[in-house]
Amino acid sequence: MKCIYCNPQLVIVSQMRDLLERAGIATELRNEYAAGASGELAPIDAWPELWLLHDSDRARARQLLAELRSGDELPDWHCGVCDSASPASFERCWHCGADR
Repeated sequence: MKCIYCNPQLVIVSQMRDLLERAGIATELRNEYAAGASGELAPIDAWPELWLLHDSDRARARQLLAELRSGDELPDWHCGVCDSASPASFERCWHCGADR
């Protein structure tokens, strides 16, 4: 197993995990509840970490994370139910709530 990403904000690490899991890359989130130990540990030791379960996924995971951090705009998508345009970051239609 390899640590692929860490950040002091759990929500950001969780977003990275969700991206990789949707791409079929198995991960494990560590230090999810370690923030309470801040002050007892060095701050970086309490940061949430994202670990890959399979080393063979490392190159693909790094590529996906780099694309996400690059800030490239993804195109909007159109709902198959109501044909409304939703931002690429939405998993559900903003108008009718249908899944992407």
